[in-house]
Amino acid sequence: MAHQQQPKPPRTLAGYLEAMTRIVFSSGMSWRVVDAKWPGIREAFSDFEPERVARMTARDIDRLAKDTRVIRNVPKLEATVLNAKEVVAIGKTAGGFKGYLRSLGPESDAAAALRKRFRYLGDHGSHYFLWSVGQAAPDWDELGKAEATKPARKPAKRR
Repeated sequence: MAHQQQPKPPRTLAGYLEAMTRIVFSSGMSWRVVDAKWPGIREAFSDFEPERVARMTARDIDRLAKDTRVIRNVPKLEATVLNAKEVVAIGKTAGGFKGYLRSLGPESDAAAALRKRFRYLGDHGSHYFLWSVGQAAPDWDELGKAEATKPARKPAKRR
C-alpha cells in the first residue's frame, strides 16, 4: 500500500470540526454515501462554524433528522453539536485547538483523550482524525497490533 502524505493542520476551528464530523458520519457507513451527502451536511451545519453549530438546539436536530440532504442519524447529528461545543471551549484556551492536540502526549494517549472527550470517535476514528489534521498518529499496522492484543469485551447480559 502506498504511503499517503500527511495532510496539513486546518487553519481554523471550523476545519477541525469538519474533519472530526466527517469521521463521525463515516463510522459504520460507506465513504461513498458520506461523500455524496457531504455538501448537504456542510450546508446544514453552517460550514462547520463551531460557534453556530454549538448553539444548535434539539429543535434544530429534529429539523435535520427530516432533511434528506444529510445523513439522518440523530445520535450523529447530536454528536456534531456536542463536539462543536467542545471545540469552541478548547479553542478559547491558551494554545487553541492545535495546542490542545499537541498537549495530549504520545499518539496512544492522544487517541484515548479524544475518545473520552468527543462523541463517536473510536480507536480508528481518533487515529484517523489525528492523521487528517496533521498530528502524529501511530502507524496503521501498529494500531492493528494494539487492537489485536486488547482483551475481548464480555457480551452484555440479557434480561
